[in-house]
Amino acid sequence: MIHHVELTQPVLQYVRDNSLRDNPILRDLREETSRLPLRTMQVPPEQGQLLHLLTRLLGARKTLEVGVFTGYSTLCTALALPADGRVVACDLSEEWISVARRYWKLAGVEERIDVRLGDAHHTLEALVSSPERGTFDLAFIDADKESYEHYYEFALRLLRPGGLVVLDNTLWSGKVADPAVSDPETDSLRRINAKLLHDERVDLSMLPFADGLTLARKR
Repeated sequence: MIHHVELTQPVLQYVRDNSLRDNPILRDLREETSRLPLRTMQVPPEQGQLLHLLTRLLGARKTLEVGVFTGYSTLCTALALPADGRVVACDLSEEWISVARRYWKLAGVEERIDVRLGDAHHTLEALVSSPERGTFDLAFIDADKESYEHYYEFALRLLRPGGLVVLDNTLWSGKVADPAVSDPETDSLRRINAKLLHDERVDLSMLPFADGLTLARKR
């Protein structure tokens, strides 16, 4: 018999109490971000810890992040890299990045993070045209939903074989499963979900975790 646990607030708190290995810098960054108007853009701590674990499992030395916000997921990834590892972090907002940099510095990983401010499409086009194509171990996509398909295609070209694309928000508060909902972001997420299902270039798993997390391993 298939049984699914409903992720109520007490269950979620149990998960955090019994699996989250936190540190004060991550906690302080979450707290500061929680006071911002766009605080819901931050990944939850258990998702940050999963990114950290995936980075370690891959033995990653170089990762890509599209959509940084205040840098929580970037910090989780950077902390899992070796001292000479590197995160290429793409975002538009100097205001948010300035928050992130303070915490990256406190954690001693600022030198591992290569911030690329500006339109991520231009940044990714430049990377794909450079010798860095095919050299990344992991790519985390958590930016404007209408561009997910483009970011995914860029990420596949940048990853080495065996590298991993991680896409956030692929369940979008359940709206992707509701045919009554149609808006540009939801429709875009439905398209990338459908594309991934049939994409023979990757091995795939969509996790009903946080707001939906899809893992696609490049073959």
